[in-house]
Amino acid sequence: MSTPEFGVSTLQQLVREQYAIVGVVCQPDKPVGRGLRVAAPPVKLAAQNLGVPVLQFANLRDAPAIRAIEALQPDLILVAAYGQYIPDEIVAVPPRGCLNLHPSLLPRWRGAAPATAAILAGDAETGVTVHFVVSQMDAGDILAQERTPIRADDTTATLMARLGEWGAAVYLDTVAHWLRGEITPRAQDHSQATWCGRMTKAEGKLDWTRAAGELARQVRAFQPWPGAFTFWQTQQLDILEALPLDAWRGDAVPGQVIVTDAGLLVAAGRGALRLRRVQLAGRRALGAEEFLRGARDLAGTVLGDRQGG
Repeated sequence: MSTPEFGVSTLQQLVREQYAIVGVVCQPDKPVGRGLRVAAPPVKLAAQNLGVPVLQFANLRDAPAIRAIEALQPDLILVAAYGQYIPDEIVAVPPRGCLNLHPSLLPRWRGAAPATAAILAGDAETGVTVHFVVSQMDAGDILAQERTPIRADDTTATLMARLGEWGAAVYLDTVAHWLRGEITPRAQDHSQATWCGRMTKAEGKLDWTRAAGELARQVRAFQPWPGAFTFWQTQQLDILEALPLDAWRGDAVPGQVIVTDAGLLVAAGRGALRLRRVQLAGRRALGAEEFLRGARDLAGTVLGDRQGG
């Protein structure tokens, strides 16, 4: 049971190791991009390429969904970022349990966006956890957990890609040991749990009164969604890549643009953010130097709220 790219490596490795996969359950196709073209989720495409049957349901609580999964008679259900609540009726179907691969070191960062939350918080490391699915989200007993550093240039996209591929190996190794009866699950310390909800587009707006290091983490954490952005006069300016200059000192107000030998800087509440790659709404993404050549009146202006529009 999986929907996004995160689950593809697990599916592919299950096939390589010749597990008998009776079905793949993923969320329905949905409109994507500016043209809102209906597209299949990555796990569905991977399953079709591998010749594995695919089931899609709008709501797993509906009786037809429950009956269809019961009819498959799975011994074990493996979940990897399915994206919907899985009801107890489905969790109870497989005799060997319903396991989940979660991209964090539970109980830290339960919820929908653990990689984003870890980068935003400045965590030095994260990892993957294999645990039982229970009625409370990400609260089940742990079968295995592995750690990995968060790199200084990691975005949510790069971190999730790495966790998905590396985590698949951890997942399949755990499954093998579990099926052989070689694992004793351990309970989570619920008192240490932290929570991360789904992100909204509005959370991507940069607050220039914050420290440069926090703003740089926001830029990295919000790639690819919801994206970090600000406003230059009436236009939205997306910040795609940036570096913090924590030691920078100047008399500019937060949000003010400074062009120096060090590049295109924006003053922050503490330090400055060096912009490396940006994109005006409706335009193509540009490196900072190329962007400046077409926006010579940018220097000295103050980024922030939309002005005049």
